Amino acid sequence: MRIAMISEHASPLAVLGGADAGGQNVHVASLSLALAERGHTVDVYTRRDHHGTPERMCLGPGVDVIHVPAGPPRPIAKDELQPYMPAFGDWLTVYWADRPPDVVHAHFWMSGVASVQARRRMPLPSAQTFHALGVVKRRHQGSHDPSPDDRVDIETSLALRSDAVIATATDEVRELLALGARPEVMHVVPCGVDAFPPGPPAERRRHGGRGRILSLGRLVERKGVDTVIAALAHVAGAELVVAGGPSTGFDADPEVVRLRALAEQAGVADRVSLIGPVRRTEVPALLRSADVVACTPWYEPFGIVPLEAMACGRPVVASAVGGLVDTVVDGVTGIHVPPRDPVRLAVVLRELLADPARREALGRAGHARVLAKYTWPTVAAATEDVYRRIVSPVTSGRIG
Repeated sequence: MRIAMISEHASPLAVLGGADAGGQNVHVASLSLALAERGHTVDVYTRRDHHGTPERMCLGPGVDVIHVPAGPPRPIAKDELQPYMPAFGDWLTVYWADRPPDVVHAHFWMSGVASVQARRRMPLPSAQTFHALGVVKRRHQGSHDPSPDDRVDIETSLALRSDAVIATATDEVRELLALGARPEVMHVVPCGVDAFPPGPPAERRRHGGRGRILSLGRLVERKGVDTVIAALAHVAGAELVVAGGPSTGFDADPEVVRLRALAEQAGVADRVSLIGPVRRTEVPALLRSADVVACTPWYEPFGIVPLEAMACGRPVVASAVGGLVDTVVDGVTGIHVPPRDPVRLAVVLRELLADPARREALGRAGHARVLAKYTWPTVAAATEDVYRRIVSPVTSGRIG
């Protein structure tokens, strides 16, 4: 099949860790490469955000990234991109005129808007993955949610108009059904993870081996890094390494400034290291350097970091929210804690840091769970199955 992935703000070529560069970028890149390994041809369409960026760039064998000229060629916050989605879709219509794809898979709601626009004059089988839902974001952020006012209505419409909705977790299915989505188009296919090998700690601790806690991911308030900092005040001797954040202007970033101030107020600034974004190639070693990986968001549609930690054989302490309820098995591969509860988090961290045997058992179970359910070849096969359900026999028989 010729597959068109639309990922309007999350380029698979982006440097991870910034405000709008995280799990979706990894998902789109890794899924596309895994589908190509299964014999398909994949084009990923993302918005051009820099002058001079080539229209087409190779991500890997069978996968190209195509930069769509929609809006000014400069970085724009994703919540400000909606006005450019009709132009994005119109460009796709022209681009696909001579050789349309066999299936279109939109990632995030604004990609869905562009997909609908493109398919108005060119009916094509369509799949939609939301990655995050506006109704959930609004529930947790209230007036602080910067999403456009009509996001929830648009997501509802997309769920009704798509041939398949690919949710990444069962919690998302419940939310979509509550919005009126059709049960017969719903499919659950989780995000995947690279098969990082487990191994011994990759570097020495700063604090004499008394325990390293790692928080990895985008530095945005909903990720709950402040909860880990507050808990650290009650976990004597342990250090916290926080990886993520913008690749430029790191020290002036508002969330970096806020977290450093909170560490000072809690009296743990000497035990908290904010190290900035890390390259994908550095992630396994960083994860293996930790005794415990803390993932404590207020809400999380899926969350790739817990899976990456499990792949490296590290125990995870995770908020019992969203996709983390699916991926982290409480008491088996990690421990669930309530969101925004530093007291309970501190108790769990102290217990785990004091019990190496339990950490090892949780890590082994997590690694086995990843190999059984969450490798990219497994996820790609499940995604391909969804595509074949919505693509006509004549179309699916084309050579990719």
